[in-house]
Amino acid sequence: MSNIFPSPHPLVAHKLAKLRSIDTEPKKFRELIREISMLLAYEATADLATQPAPVTTPMGDTTGLELVEKIGLVPILRAGLGMVDGIWEMMPNAEVWHLGLYRDEKTLKPVQYYNKLPTSPRVGAVLLLDPMLATGGSATAATQVLKDWGVKKIKYIGLIAAPEGVKRMQTDHPDVPLYIGAIDSHLNNIGYIVPGLGDAGDRQFGTG
Repeated sequence: MSNIFPSPHPLVAHKLAKLRSIDTEPKKFRELIREISMLLAYEATADLATQPAPVTTPMGDTTGLELVEKIGLVPILRAGLGMVDGIWEMMPNAEVWHLGLYRDEKTLKPVQYYNKLPTSPRVGAVLLLDPMLATGGSATAATQVLKDWGVKKIKYIGLIAAPEGVKRMQTDHPDVPLYIGAIDSHLNNIGYIVPGLGDAGDRQFGTG
């Protein structure tokens, strides 16, 4: 599991506990997703390339660092939308592109319904955003879309994963590191993560 990074941060664990609660209302749920996503992105971007840049402070001149790579944020619709704003706030120059995938409830396989990626990528690295890594079908399909698009560096950020989804991503895309808030016990017979938090999309948008 060399490319699997469950967060060790106590703030992530604390906020995940609140996120999971059945009593957490949509407004608070969205706030927690935003906050946890920022913390996970902080961990996922620790190795981004930088270069020296001159800086003039009120006390004089010095040399700082600036990002070299242009970053793309790709949320998987619709649940991934809630993860964008916090990360975008930290990296306001990042490009945001959307992929629409839904899971067929009978086959549990992903179906793509929306793709507005430009002809060729203008970014050096992509953060693929999806709260729940359950069967791994949507994450695997989205990762392949990004690779076919021409992206060379992809990192997956998710709030909660099932071992089945982690294994699927490791098998299909072993080069993609996974930054996860927590890895849970298992999937139930309808493909939901246990204990999980239910449907992340429904809980964000109040449609459950």
